This record gives sequence, structure tokens and C-alpha cells, in this order.
Amino acid sequence: MTWPAAELGAARVDDAFFARKVYPILDQAQCRLCHGEKGVASTTRLEFPREDASAARITAFGLALAEFIDPQNPRNSLLFQKPTNRQQHTGGERIKQGSDEEKLLLSWIGRLAELSAEERSVAIASGLSHAGGPHHGVMRRLTHSQYNNTVRDLLGDRTQPANQFPPEDFIRGFKNQAEGQSVPPLLAEAYGAAAEKLARNAFRGGDRNRLVPCAPRSAADARCRMKFLHSFGRLAFRRPLTDQEIAQYDALFRKEAAAGDFPRGAQIAVEAMLQSPRFLFRMERGPEGPWYSYEVAARLSYFLWDTMPDEKLFRLAEAGKLETPEQVGAVAREMLRDSRSRKSMEEFLSQWLRFDRVLNTIRDRRLYRDFNPELAAAMTEETKRLFGDLVWNDGNFMDFFTADYGFISTDLANLYKLSEPESEFDRVDFPEDSGRGGIFGQAMFLTVTSKPSDTSPTERGLYVREHFLCQEVPPPPPGLNASLPPVTDEKPMTNRERLNIHLTSESCASCHRLIDPIGFGFENYDAIGRHRDKHYLTIYPTRDEVMKGLKKKETKYELPIDSSASVTGIVDSEFSTPKELGEILAKEPSCRKCIVRQLFRYAMGREETPDDRAVIEGLYADFRDSRFRFRELIISLVQSDVFRGVPVHVYP
Repeated sequence: MTWPAAELGAARVDDAFFARKVYPILDQAQCRLCHGEKGVASTTRLEFPREDASAARITAFGLALAEFIDPQNPRNSLLFQKPTNRQQHTGGERIKQGSDEEKLLLSWIGRLAELSAEERSVAIASGLSHAGGPHHGVMRRLTHSQYNNTVRDLLGDRTQPANQFPPEDFIRGFKNQAEGQSVPPLLAEAYGAAAEKLARNAFRGGDRNRLVPCAPRSAADARCRMKFLHSFGRLAFRRPLTDQEIAQYDALFRKEAAAGDFPRGAQIAVEAMLQSPRFLFRMERGPEGPWYSYEVAARLSYFLWDTMPDEKLFRLAEAGKLETPEQVGAVAREMLRDSRSRKSMEEFLSQWLRFDRVLNTIRDRRLYRDFNPELAAAMTEETKRLFGDLVWNDGNFMDFFTADYGFISTDLANLYKLSEPESEFDRVDFPEDSGRGGIFGQAMFLTVTSKPSDTSPTERGLYVREHFLCQEVPPPPPGLNASLPPVTDEKPMTNRERLNIHLTSESCASCHRLIDPIGFGFENYDAIGRHRDKHYLTIYPTRDEVMKGLKKKETKYELPIDSSASVTGIVDSEFSTPKELGEILAKEPSCRKCIVRQLFRYAMGREETPDDRAVIEGLYADFRDSRFRFRELIISLVQSDVFRGVPVHVYP
């Protein structure tokens, strides 16, 4: 088969080609001025991303342009005819006919024409989630965790197929942010392979999970076939199927069952549904859409359970009993009593605090012989236990920063130099002089913010700013040499001494004054969270010295630690231990509000915008008035208009 771009005389390109080469052409042609949210062409189907769109958003937008492609006759595509004014275009000729710019556009059109029908559907659906603007429907793809849980509850499959999918990107701290949820070719292939395997396994050895709600009298049993399509489709798409959708899957079913095999027809229908954008994505159109109550049910279940709605939620949606704040709040309280809510909130916690970096980290074996995967897992478990204790026992969540106790294993007790617990992860009180308290005294935090061979005050300070104050620190200027002076036998230095170069260089100081002084307060704890009285420095022979055959031994130094620290921007924020910082931030409004914002981002799949300011303030007020009970924050969030998809009117 001839590749479409070849017929166009264009070169083969990849998906990144659009953001690199084509979008700048369209931007220079000022297409966005009309096809933007406030442009004169904003009522058309084509809407450009906002001016500050990320590369991922632009790439998704480029793929979504498949909607304007004629794959059978690419040169007849609107995407080609309109901007070149071959077809009358209100904006006139924006791309000159016969120009190099036109050739680049044709290359992209060839790429889009190459997509299969299913790939085009996924691309278009994905692009809708990136269009932006508060008045647009939102498309949110199932995360890998949600995919695994959904096929478990839908098909009884516990193989966790999404674990083999391409890894997800973290955007603003989470893996479920809409702007990062495009479906690149590798993921599309993985979805196809998983759907085929899941459907085959579902009917291997018979209908073990009773997906077919009736006993077919024959392969052509239309009554049973329709009953199956309606019942399974309702679960897979999380809403009733339309007549057109039923007809589509009925045709597939009948074609495969024609040889006298009803289960084969059902299997193919399941396989097709699992590859549909209607399964892989959640469309949220709001109260004006036809399936509003079902959308709310899905929002609740994927936020609070990390999986699809159960039958009770479906029935509430069917009865229209998920529309008012009171109805949603009452249902959410009941859902939070289900054990699945604990797993879902742990998923939020693990992404917020980046457990993956702890579980996948490495340490210099010469210095940290005790560190292994089991210890790393114990570190994250300690954090889960403290979080769970505060959330599910309705404690003051600000104790997450101040708790003078922990839930530790035998391995952690050895690391912390404490007596072993009576049983694994029992609650243990920290000694008054330990300096440990809350999350900042835990090995999880102290490890995730360190390097393989030593601590990193810069990383620790940056982590506090980003995760607990919701503040963004700009990246280093391009071309800046951020290397620190090496430690040598002639001049052994502590981390504070080496980092002073950041504070004396004007190009570095503006940012490092915000982060390094925070990190210095943790210097009494090494790269796996073990307490140390001195900075124990080991200098090993360099590679050049080894290659030259110099018989130089490693040298060790014990240097004094200055752990005095402060948080620039917070009054009276001097501290020298993790416990002291926890006590400062527990009282700090910006930290309290950051917790609200982090949960909002996770629940909504996007960062808050200026339009959400009143919502965030309302959630924070409810959180504060509840004496910082995390479950009450959850209830307040799900009852809000923005979570329920009700348009919020913003006035200047």
C-alpha cells in the first residue's frame, strides 16, 4: 500500500513533526487569532490551543486535525483547501500555494491520512481534551491504574495489563492531567493488543464472568444478543448505548457469529468496545449533555475508587439522583466507607509525593549498604500509614507535618535507631530529641530528595516549595554551568560550603535563595534518612588516578554540620530540624491551601486557573472550618459546581 504522504509528494514524518514544523507555520499565519476561544471563527469546529499551550497540547491538537482530513483524497482535505484558499476561506490565503510551508503542511496531512479509522477517532477525542477553555467538554483518558481496575471490575481480569503499557508522564505532579493524555502510536498499539487478549480471556472456557446476561438459544438469538450489547455496553461506556452504537456493534457481532458461534460474536464485540474512545476516555459535557448523571457517577467513581461505577451508582444515575450537591455529597460519604476509597487516596498520595522516585531510586552501595527495594517499600508504607491514620480517623490533617510518631517496620526501626515495633508498622513515638516529626522526618521524604551518594539541599528545598507550598521555581537559564566545586583532599567541604557558589553568583542566587536555605535544615539526615551528627565525607580515587596505576586509598573526613535554615517569604520561619519545619508549615496558610490545590488538580485532571479562584477559596474555607479533616475536604470538593460540571460564571 502506498503511504499517503508519498502520493502528496511529501516526506514521512513523526507525531512530533507538527509541533516542531507545522504549528509555527499556522501560528505565523495567525490562524489562532480567528480560530481561538475569542476569535471570529470560534464557533466553528476548529479551535486552536491557547497561546501558552505546551508542546504536548500542541501535538495532541495536531493529531486531532484528523477530523479535517479526507483519507481517500488527502488533497481534498479542508486542512489543505482552506488555508491555501483553494476553497473559499474567510481568512483568505494564509499559506501561499506552492510554497515550502505548503509542502510541510502536506507532509502532516499525509501523516494524518495514514491513521486507521480507530486511530483517527482516538486522535480526535484526545485532541478535544486539549482544546482548553472553561466552556468546552472535557475528555479524560483512563490512567493506567484506572484501566487496570476497570478491566478487573468489568471483566474479572486481574492481570493488570496496563503495567505493560508505555509509562505515563507526570505533569504538574500527577499522571492524570488532561493535557498529557494524548494517545501516541505505541499506546494505541498497546490498547489494541490488550483488548484482543482481554476479550479472548473473557470467553476462554466459557462465559465464566457471566458477561452475557442470558442463555442464547442459538448463534442467531437476536433477543439475547441485544440484551448482551445493551448490558455490557452500558458498563463499558459507563452510560447507555445509542441506537447507532448498538447497530455498529450488532453488525460486528452478527458477522462473527455467522459461523454458528455466539461466544465468538460476543468476544469480538467486547474487543471492539475496549478499543473505543468511549471506553478509553471519559467525556464530560456537563448538565446540558445527554448523560449528565452518568458523567457525575464516573467522576465520583474514578476519583474516589479509581475505577468504574458499580451497579448502585449506575442506578442512581439512571434515576437522576446525582445532580444536586446534597445528593452527590451523601453518595460520596457512603463511597468513602468502601475499602476502594483507601486505595484510591493512596494513589493520590503516591503521585503527589512521587513514591515512584523512591521505589526506583539507587544508592551508592559503598555508602548505603542497608538500602534495598524492601527498605524503599517500607519507606513509602510508613507515609501511607500516617496519611491513612489521619484521613480515615478524621484527624487534623496538618498533623501530617507535625506528628511526633510514625508507623515503622523493623527495618525502619534499625534505620532510625529505635526499638523494634511489636509488629510490623506499629505506631511508635519518636524520642523528644530525635528531630523527627511528620512527613519531613520520614525516610521517604529524605530519600526522594537526595542523590545516589549524598543529600541534596537544593532538591529538598525545591520539593518543599513545589509539593507543599505549590510554588514553581524557574529552571536554570539555558547554558548556565551549574556544576559545584569538586571535593578534594586539599579542600574537603560540606554541602552548605559547596552550595555557597549558588548564592554568590547573580545568575543562580535569585532562585537558589528560595530553595537552598530550606534544604540546609535537613543536613543532619543522610541520603536514606539516617541521622548523622557530622557530614561524613569519603573521597575515592578518581578514574584517572586508577588508570594511571596510582595506589591511592580512599580518605574519610568528619565535617561539622550547620543545619540552620529558613523559608524565604514566611515570617519567623527559622528552623534546624524536620520537626521544626513541620510545625511552621502546619500553621502556614499557603501550605494549607496547597493541600487543597493538590487534591483539586488530582480530582479535576488539570491545574487550577484564575477562573477557579473562588472555588479554591471556598474549599479552603470548608477545610479550615472542619479543623482540617481531609474527608471533609473531599466532600466539599465533590459537591462543588466545578467538580459536578456545572458552569461557573466568572464576572470581571
